[in-house]
Amino acid sequence: MIFRRTLFVSLAAVAFLGAQQPAPQPPAPQPAQSDKTFSTDVKVVNVFASVRDKKGQIAKDLTQDDFTIEEDGRPQTIKYFASESDLPLTLGLLIDTSGSMRRLIETERLASGKFLDKVLREDKDVAFIIHFDFEIELLQDVTSSRKLLYAALDQLSEGANPQMQRRDPNNPYPNGGGSNGGGGYGRPRGGGGGTALYDSILLASNEVMKKQTGRKAIILLTDGEDNGSKTTLTDAISAAQRADTLVYAIRFTDEAAYQNPLASFGGRGMGRRGGGGRPPMQSHEDGKKVLERITKETGGGYFEGGKKQTLDDIYRQIQEELRSQYSLGYAPDKDTGPGYRTVRVLAKNKNLVVQSRDGYYAEK
Repeated sequence: MIFRRTLFVSLAAVAFLGAQQPAPQPPAPQPAQSDKTFSTDVKVVNVFASVRDKKGQIAKDLTQDDFTIEEDGRPQTIKYFASESDLPLTLGLLIDTSGSMRRLIETERLASGKFLDKVLREDKDVAFIIHFDFEIELLQDVTSSRKLLYAALDQLSEGANPQMQRRDPNNPYPNGGGSNGGGGYGRPRGGGGGTALYDSILLASNEVMKKQTGRKAIILLTDGEDNGSKTTLTDAISAAQRADTLVYAIRFTDEAAYQNPLASFGGRGMGRRGGGGRPPMQSHEDGKKVLERITKETGGGYFEGGKKQTLDDIYRQIQEELRSQYSLGYAPDKDTGPGYRTVRVLAKNKNLVVQSRDGYYAEK
């Protein structure tokens, strides 16, 4: 039986962000806590970085001497360096199943299965799968089983599309107890509608990624539109940063769905359950800017899907990047109390571009 439960965010759930628990303290010489440390008790900050040349090719065989690091504009001394980290990877696929994306889901499903097959190392890496529209549902919890992950993706296939099988609005907990299968977390949206992109990032980060160690990455398959979240874009990004999670975004748009909104819902319209109109949709440009901001601030990457670049091509690039990262660690030269610290990793070779997180949180 497929493990399946519904994720739940209430207005009070956004308060998670004010109650983050500090990450466990790793041994000083090991980059065991992914790419950020969020407690001033821990003296080493670890940063994962990917490097490409101006042609977009991965730069390999770099050494510690090829990099510099700054914190809040102050140069830092690199204490630890490793290339092509072999640390375990936790990967989350967050798939937009809202009406504007429905006709693209089959393409996403097939390519995602191929990607998981290539990127996950048996008995070392794990993954989970979430779909989101006006609700957020964990189709498969963290597992190393390809069989379970493929089965979860199969739930997105035509005829089993969650968007086409909306729940009873009067029964947001279909299996009782606030979740599918008991325990865990659920997320009823009552009479609401729209696409809960920001909520999905927050929940994946707080409820799944924070519990994992090693390298962590979320891959978003979406058009970047959000018109149903209770949380904000800023809080969603903050949750990913606090969970040490890179976010990669693959943006797809179905122009026909925007030109004829009724068609994307099988002619049923785009109204809310329980009546009322749908919140105004963001523009295409807004969706692009949203995803670019998420990926820049979390250290992931932004990709445009479409005729010029297939989803298979994009997945190959992400796979190569995840397998060719550099891990750098430093001890901050100052303890300035709690707050956000900006971090900038640079390559001494000006022809190389470094992709890494913008900063980290010192909690106290």
